[in-house]
Amino acid sequence: MASRVIRYKAIANQLRDQIESGVLAAGQVLPSESELSATFAASRVTIRKALDELRALGLVDSRQGFGWFVATDRLQQSLEVLDTIEGQLAESDRASVREVLSFAFVDADGWVAEKLGEGKVLEVVRRHLVDGGPFGRITVWCGEELGADMSKSDVETNTFHDLLPISLGSAVQTMAALAADATDAAILEIPEGSPVLVTHRVTCDVAGVPVLASQHVFPGHLTEYVVDLAATSDALSPQTLRMVEPGETTRSA
Repeated sequence: MASRVIRYKAIANQLRDQIESGVLAAGQVLPSESELSATFAASRVTIRKALDELRALGLVDSRQGFGWFVATDRLQQSLEVLDTIEGQLAESDRASVREVLSFAFVDADGWVAEKLGEGKVLEVVRRHLVDGGPFGRITVWCGEELGADMSKSDVETNTFHDLLPISLGSAVQTMAALAADATDAAILEIPEGSPVLVTHRVTCDVAGVPVLASQHVFPGHLTEYVVDLAATSDALSPQTLRMVEPGETTRSA
C-alpha cells in the first residue's frame, strides 16, 4: 500500500517544483495565502505550513506588505559613485533586460520643470527585468535639445550616460520609502500599496548645470542602498544625509 503524502508537504513539493523549474522566478511575489488556498483547495493553515517548510529550505520568504515571494539575494546599490542601474547589475553578475514602456517628448511640469526648466523634454519610461522578473521602473527626462537625436531603439540598448554628447559631473539623489501606486504595482507585478524604494536623481554636467532628471522605483524586497560613512571630527552626521524638516514631504511616486 502506497504511503500517504501529507497534504501540506504535497503542496510544498508542487511549489518547489515551480521554483526550481523557473516557473516562479527569483523575487517573484507569490499569490496570496487566500489565492493559494483556493488553487490547492486547502485551508490557509495548510498553505501556511507548506510555505513555512519552503522558507526553512531557503526557497521563499515573506515581508510585511508583500506577503510571500521567491527568495532572492537583494541587489546592493552603492551610493559612493555616479553609476547607472545597468552598471550596478553588471558588477553583481545579474542578468538584466531593459524594456522601454514609453518614449515621447512632453511638456515639462512639476519637479521636472523645476530641475530642467520649462519647455519640452524627452521622457523615457523603462522597466528593468532581472533574472526574468521585474526589478524596477525608471523614468528619465532630458531637455529637448539633448534628446533630439535619440530614438527609441537607442534608449533600448544604451544608457543616457552613454548617449548624451556631454560629460557628466555630479548628481544629487533623494530617497524615500513609499507605497506602490496602481501603475507601478502593475509594472512591477507586486500588490498595490507594497513598500517600494523611490529615488529622485538630478544629474549635472561638469559645469554643474542639471541635464538629466530621473525617478527610480524598486520593490523593497529586491534591493537596498549601501554607503560607506567615514568618521569626521567636525561633523556628527554625514554631509550627504539630512533630516526632513517638520511638514516637509518627499515627492511621491
